[in-house]
Amino acid sequence: MPKSGNFWDKRAEKYAKQPIKDMQSYNKAMDRTKAHLSKGDNVLEIGCGTGSTALLLAGSVQHITARDTSGAMIDIANAKAKDQQIGNTTFTKGSVIDDGLGEQSFNVVMAYNLLHLLEDMPTTIRTVNALLKPGGLFISKTVCMAGQSWVWPIVLPIMQFLRLAPYVKLLTTDELEGIVASEGFEIIETGDYPASPPSRFIVARKI
Repeated sequence: MPKSGNFWDKRAEKYAKQPIKDMQSYNKAMDRTKAHLSKGDNVLEIGCGTGSTALLLAGSVQHITARDTSGAMIDIANAKAKDQQIGNTTFTKGSVIDDGLGEQSFNVVMAYNLLHLLEDMPTTIRTVNALLKPGGLFISKTVCMAGQSWVWPIVLPIMQFLRLAPYVKLLTTDELEGIVASEGFEIIETGDYPASPPSRFIVARKI
């Protein structure tokens, strides 16, 4: 199975050119995210891709640090920030469990379309908890494909063997919420954007 950084490095330029498939659902998730952000917030986004979401939300916060394991994705994100003249974003290559971010440094941590791609989701969420200030928020949106179709359990392993797909965990919304809650969070808002297959939007407060 390809390592995530290498897999996305090879697809970064194509990924950057792809339009958002469901703009209505994306806008709804962004609107709900903005409802929980404040101008004084120091925010971390993990799995930021080519930076579109971080740059969209930058005007709602004090600063966004955005990370991705793909250096090619980060290069594109930095170019976008320069072109858009947005100065309160910092794009860096790395994962959330890398050193250097600092415990209790962030008001909000965001992860969009990421958690189902992690081989060790609980450890990552536990690290997110440590990075948040007391009462800080973890905002995520995650595709939950378990039980949605008989195709995925058969097709995904084949695609991964052929290096055509990264690691993907098939989750239910209940399973996802259970993992988040078990790592020291109180879930305060949920939604599905879109509803089918459910892409679960979760706002969780650090306990």
